[in-house]
Amino acid sequence: MRRRGNGEGSIWIRPDGRYCAALVVNGRRRFAYGRTREDAARRLHELVVAQRARAPLPSQRETVESFFAAWLAGAKSTVRLRTWERYESLIRLHLLPALGRARLARLEPAQLHRLYQDQLAAGQSPASVHQLHAVIHRGLGQGLRWGQVTRNVAALVDPPRIRRREMQVLNVDEVRRLLEAAAGTRWEALLTVAVTTGMRQGELLALRWRELDLTDGGLSVNRTVQRSRQEGFLVAEPKTARSRRRIALSAGAVDALRRHRVRQTQERLEARSWADDLDLVFPNGKGRFQEVPSLTAQYRTLLAAAGVPRLRFHDLRHTAATLMLGKGVHPKVASEMLGHSTVGMTLDLYSHVSETMQRDAAATLDQLLWD
Repeated sequence: MRRRGNGEGSIWIRPDGRYCAALVVNGRRRFAYGRTREDAARRLHELVVAQRARAPLPSQRETVESFFAAWLAGAKSTVRLRTWERYESLIRLHLLPALGRARLARLEPAQLHRLYQDQLAAGQSPASVHQLHAVIHRGLGQGLRWGQVTRNVAALVDPPRIRRREMQVLNVDEVRRLLEAAAGTRWEALLTVAVTTGMRQGELLALRWRELDLTDGGLSVNRTVQRSRQEGFLVAEPKTARSRRRIALSAGAVDALRRHRVRQTQERLEARSWADDLDLVFPNGKGRFQEVPSLTAQYRTLLAAAGVPRLRFHDLRHTAATLMLGKGVHPKVASEMLGHSTVGMTLDLYSHVSETMQRDAAATLDQLLWD
């Protein structure tokens, strides 16, 4: 092998069997280590590239734990609080116990690969591990821009494949039975609006009477509410810009809301205290934001009473979309009602309806050409 030139660094094997690479930067000798000569040579190359680009050299003392603590602190102001809490939970519960003490600059793709395999073996779902990978990838991407790492090792690891879950929805008969089971209860209007508009749960629970127009039969979606571990209920803008929208209400939904308003007036009179200032359409028994666990429990009770499958509340949104598209509602109209960012997103998400839509289209052509 030829002798390394000035500024190219050097590599040698240590008594403990590890390989050490060294490079003089600004009169100071910097070291990098590897289990093989190839690892040491690669790290030496990264030091040389960083030096020539006049980029800051990664700290050899920074740990995965200290880096992600700093990254999470900075990310808190850039994402929704619930999203940040999810980031923090994934890092704290799954990444740090395994790799928190590892040196950030020495983190290897194989270590992340083993982490993902261990998570799967411990019973974590592929979707959860995929989320963990996404958070690590995002954090290390910021570290790359900050100059704290010379590469994003998460980009070199394939996360587990997520099997697309078959969408669960109610059919027309099951929806009717559910609404019949809810008739006369304080949940009737909520379920009726949910299954006829496709609104998200947070949008429904944040809806105010001032945003309803029962005369013209419409409502405006301007906000959503979420429950935070740290700060309780948080009201925010809807999920995307397209989520701020105007939705036309069916006659059945308008009738249910009018009955609901009469019932709520009676509740307000009987309650010891009522949060009039919140003006909520679907509050709890004191006029405040409805707790999701309580809503979920009541919803499951109604599902059982109706004798229909036990689906998530969010599946009512999927049910609304499936019913609309299956009955010929234009995808553009359905997309606007659902608050999707694009029509393509609606068609991709509800591709299971496309077969029915294609059959209808073929039947329409039959009528036009061979009536």
